[in-house]
Amino acid sequence: MVVGAENIDVGTAWRLLWHDDGSEIAYIVRELRFPRTVIGLFVGVALGLAGALMQALTRNPLADPGLLGVEIGASTAVVVAISVFGITAPSGYVWFALLGAAAASIAVYALGAAGRAATPDRMVLAGAALTAALNAIVGIILVVDAATFDRFRFWVIGSLAGRGVDVFLEVAPFIGAGVLVALCLGRPLNALALGDETGQALGVRVNQVRLTGAIAVTLLCGAATAAIGPVVFVGLAVPHIARLITGPDHRWVLPYAAVLAGILLVGSDVLGRVLGAPGELQVGIVTALLGAPVFIALARRRRMAHL
Repeated sequence: MVVGAENIDVGTAWRLLWHDDGSEIAYIVRELRFPRTVIGLFVGVALGLAGALMQALTRNPLADPGLLGVEIGASTAVVVAISVFGITAPSGYVWFALLGAAAASIAVYALGAAGRAATPDRMVLAGAALTAALNAIVGIILVVDAATFDRFRFWVIGSLAGRGVDVFLEVAPFIGAGVLVALCLGRPLNALALGDETGQALGVRVNQVRLTGAIAVTLLCGAATAAIGPVVFVGLAVPHIARLITGPDHRWVLPYAAVLAGILLVGSDVLGRVLGAPGELQVGIVTALLGAPVFIALARRRRMAHL
């Protein structure tokens, strides 16, 4: 709210947030920085929770929200929205991205559960196959349609710029529902971490927990991607940082991952505005620059493998 290309003191920002005096500074605070800060916090919370859920459900420390095909499903729907329906505004992408994310998740779960119970390995393989297929479709559309490519490249980087209150109001219910569902899964995820058979012996309905977790990931990651586009490394790296602080107990890992990811995303957005002044670096670029070395450092620690 106060740091960026135009620095504003805390008192002035707080006053202008509640009382619009019609100045340029008031416009910056109320119309630009406040909405993107709120959206950044919500999207960060969503990505952090989605990453922690994915790693717990698949028992794979390298899992991230894109593993179930959620992000590529959203991307495919946005490409279709631009190419077929001529939609160009970020607020117009939201519902297409949500529908695409939901459709991709349903397809992955159906493929992973075909003929038998869904297991983490089968769902990961189904997600990888669907991601490859949808990537090919997106690539073909972008190659033959230069106008769509020109618009899509700004969305796919992941940016908070130009996202207003309207975008927040559209995605907030989905993120809120996903957060509630995710935070209720801490105890059964602890049981699943001991293995499916042990979890069942402890009274956990394994398939029900796995399906509920997949729904939560779809709500969280689908809404986050719909709001600002794909953002890498947040959902992958932040859960590991949370586990370093809290240990393996998912009742604590989930809320810590949510808070840390929200701080990381808003901090990355501020850093992008400062480093790129008078323009800005998109938050997706900054999280990639920050997340890659952090994740490499975490990957070199032996504790990473213990979920």
